[in-house]
Amino acid sequence: MREAAFVKQNKDKWLKFESVLLNNAQITPDELSSLYIEITDHLSYARTFYPNSQTFNYLNGLASNAHQKIYKTKKEKKNRFYSFWVKEFPLEFYKYQRQLLIAFLISALFTAIGVYSSATDGAFVRSILGDGYVNMTLENIENDDPMAVYKKMEETNMFLGITINNIKVALYCFSFGVMLGIGTIFMLMQNFIMLGSFQYFFYEKGLLWESARTIWIHGTIEISVIIIAGCAGLVVGNSILFPKTYTRLTSFVRGVKAGLKIVISTVPFFIIAGFLEGFVTRHTEMPDWLAIFIILGSLSLILFYYVIYPRQLYKKSILTDGQ
Repeated sequence: MREAAFVKQNKDKWLKFESVLLNNAQITPDELSSLYIEITDHLSYARTFYPNSQTFNYLNGLASNAHQKIYKTKKEKKNRFYSFWVKEFPLEFYKYQRQLLIAFLISALFTAIGVYSSATDGAFVRSILGDGYVNMTLENIENDDPMAVYKKMEETNMFLGITINNIKVALYCFSFGVMLGIGTIFMLMQNFIMLGSFQYFFYEKGLLWESARTIWIHGTIEISVIIIAGCAGLVVGNSILFPKTYTRLTSFVRGVKAGLKIVISTVPFFIIAGFLEGFVTRHTEMPDWLAIFIILGSLSLILFYYVIYPRQLYKKSILTDGQ
């Protein structure tokens, strides 16, 4: 990028930061720290591409003046844990709605591929789900209890095992993002082709509704947060491929930090999904209205926290900044 274009793109941020420092504006230490990190990233970029320039000297002075003020004023909030879940993370996650949408579309595509492959190849379901699972389920269907697999394991052991396994899947989706996002896409492919095959298997047996009203009691949250973990991996991959004005290393570190926050945010939801699968899904005798209530409630919770609430916070922050 030409120096003039770099200055034009970022000068408004620099002037705002300079104004904060010179006028001793009352902003929170965390907000000041965030501005400082962005300025130092720009300084690093200028040091690499425009050494000994006026732009570099200006940013170097700005960063130096900011350093003392930040580390004199920054204090850790007592309600840091609450602030992270209720404000900090949802507001930051607004920036990654595009990656979330991409992860969702990729997952939907692979689910459709799983359905289509199962419909056109009779052996595909067995190759994906395994002969053992298919044979066991066929036996359960003959015994007039197709969802018996959710009743065989003791509740607490099932809850713990499922929760730990799902968290591992989320960590894989995130960490494989370092492979330029390709590893994350591979993880989504594995999980969602399996999902499509699984649902088609029950559809073929005339049990689509029976399976859906049972499986999605826990699957609504479980599948949703796997997509969100996929979003985290895509954030990491995007940070490597498109560093923007940052150095590639700086962009990567920022991407990993952001992706890790996204994965951490999924842990409580995986616990909820594990609890539902271990203790609730097994009750296949529950009325349809209750199953539908749990499914819609779970979907509403996910959509609110990861889509609606971040947008609300962002709009509120824009209005606050404009006042």
